[in-house]
Amino acid sequence: MNTKSSPSSVCVIGGGLSGLAAATALCSRGFRVELFEARRQLGGRAGSFYEENSDQLVDHCQHVGMGCCTNLADFCRRTGIDQHLRRDRVIRFIARDGRRCDLRGTRWLPAPLHLLPALWGLKYLRWKDRLHVATTLLRLAREPAADASTDAKNEVSIGDWLNQQGVSAESVDRFWSVVLVSALGETVERASLSAARKVFVDGFMSANDSYEVLVPSVPLGQLYGNQLIRWLVERGVTVHQNTAVRQLVGSHAGIDAVTFSNGRSLAFDDYILAVPWRKAVPLLAPQVAETLQLDSGIERIQSSPITAIHLWLDRPIMDAPHAVLIDCLAQWVFSRPSNLRQDEEAAAGHYYQVVISASRQLAGRPRDEVLREIMEDLSAVWPTAAAAEIVDWRMVTQRDALFSAAPGLDRWRPEQQTDIPNLMLAGDWTRTGWPSTMEGAVRSGYLAAEAVLRRCGRSDSALVDDLPRGWLTRLLW
Repeated sequence: MNTKSSPSSVCVIGGGLSGLAAATALCSRGFRVELFEARRQLGGRAGSFYEENSDQLVDHCQHVGMGCCTNLADFCRRTGIDQHLRRDRVIRFIARDGRRCDLRGTRWLPAPLHLLPALWGLKYLRWKDRLHVATTLLRLAREPAADASTDAKNEVSIGDWLNQQGVSAESVDRFWSVVLVSALGETVERASLSAARKVFVDGFMSANDSYEVLVPSVPLGQLYGNQLIRWLVERGVTVHQNTAVRQLVGSHAGIDAVTFSNGRSLAFDDYILAVPWRKAVPLLAPQVAETLQLDSGIERIQSSPITAIHLWLDRPIMDAPHAVLIDCLAQWVFSRPSNLRQDEEAAAGHYYQVVISASRQLAGRPRDEVLREIMEDLSAVWPTAAAAEIVDWRMVTQRDALFSAAPGLDRWRPEQQTDIPNLMLAGDWTRTGWPSTMEGAVRSGYLAAEAVLRRCGRSDSALVDDLPRGWLTRLLW
């Protein structure tokens, strides 16, 4: 591969997390970066919209990270937006009949034993199922980790694997599905064994604080807004919002320029295409697309929808920042802080967001019917909700919110470095070793930046290390 001896100019196409991460890594190392985003806001799928009635920025869907998301945390820390992340050390699980479990790790037990007391507290599971959860988790951790070389025919879904382990249907519904649908945005019947293993091993078992939840305390439109843009600009990044790229033109030898709908074109040394998988190929000139042949792999990437129901109620209904609901259509409920004064909030409504991942079952259902079922769920868990009046509500579905973590998919996810020397790909859908998450998106941007660095003869590592595994974890697998 040809290398250059000095930092280059880099064009980053896409202002989602992957593009922002790539720009952050490169501008910190002296590269001249220009970032182009077609929308008015940065953040990509992690975005917000303005809700006029409540005078608030409202996220399309709540996004959270976990303690194991080391590169997401690094990106937020580097850019100074980590001050807007809240770390929740307790995850509240509440069954429809009111039985509650607070998932909290214990500091006096090493990983992976730190969550055993909490797992034993899952009172809505029979004691035999609770014991089986612990032993099955250990077997899952000891399963060989699949990678891109794994033959798709040899990988099964996590649902099939759980069935092979003799896991009861009740345990699947009340534990395994609850965790995995939220973490992967996919059902256990469709999600791969390797993706599920990633969630439980990295997210719950490897380190004592890996399970903790990182929740933005401000809307995503603000989290990835002016403060982040200012940080980038101060480090020499030119940020173009509301600027749609038309095409990347070039040949197998390299990308020559990026063109825009107004006929303008710009040339850079290196290009990072950081857009969702469905938008990548249409932005490539025919000769470029023919060289890369991304179509066959991208065609195998299916999407999984997420639906968020935004509720403004005339009274508060819960005393916790979030809850995970069992045996309900509603999966997560977030009590969102308001920037309004108390009297304004009383008029606009107390704001809650209900998240339903892998929400294909809602397609075609009347919206009022979905709302009614959601309110029944909330009323069963919090009786106060039964008397609450709905001041306003919105239902937002992102059909391409995530890629489906299907068995064998990793072998079709492309590397960040393409066969065209100065073209890199970024996006959670590229080969990161992670499912469709904010951590995966940041990792892809860092990996694309590393590919640019290698072109300059540098071996800098943009990625940061995973959380160190506990001593007992290292002994067990």
